[in-house]
Amino acid sequence: MLEFWELTENGGSQWQVEYMPGDCGYDFCNDEVNKYFTTSFELCLKRQVIDLLAEGYTPEQLDGQPNVTVEDWYSGRSDCGCTYQITVCLLDENKEVLQEFKPDAVTLDPECDNCSWQQVTHTFSDYGPGLRYISFEHGGQDTKYWDGWFGVRVTGSSVTIDV
Repeated sequence: MLEFWELTENGGSQWQVEYMPGDCGYDFCNDEVNKYFTTSFELCLKRQVIDLLAEGYTPEQLDGQPNVTVEDWYSGRSDCGCTYQITVCLLDENKEVLQEFKPDAVTLDPECDNCSWQQVTHTFSDYGPGLRYISFEHGGQDTKYWDGWFGVRVTGSSVTIDV
């Protein structure tokens, strides 16, 4: 279920995988995506650190500073508010940060917000030579502290490198 992911915060009822659209959920824009991760009533964060050399990129390709685009999708439920957060870092060989994308956390309230699936995307450029790893962390929680999986839902996470 959480293969390749490190659980950095795993509060409440912890992470769970559910099928689209789920209880009080919303349809996704791509029929090929039929599952999502959902969070609980305490903060749930999961991270994946991608070793770019192990993935087949060469130091020369990476030192050319190719654009790196990250994408993630999140949604709430129609019956409970939630928060969503994401942090993506480009890292050097010592796992020191070259550049970071960390927008403010988003709070969704079904009484006044669109809680359907929303995309977040960011393209890194001009970060200097030395890129070797990418750290991708996301998650959140519900805002009503309900027992179970009423927090933010995430799916469709991706990292694209333009070499």
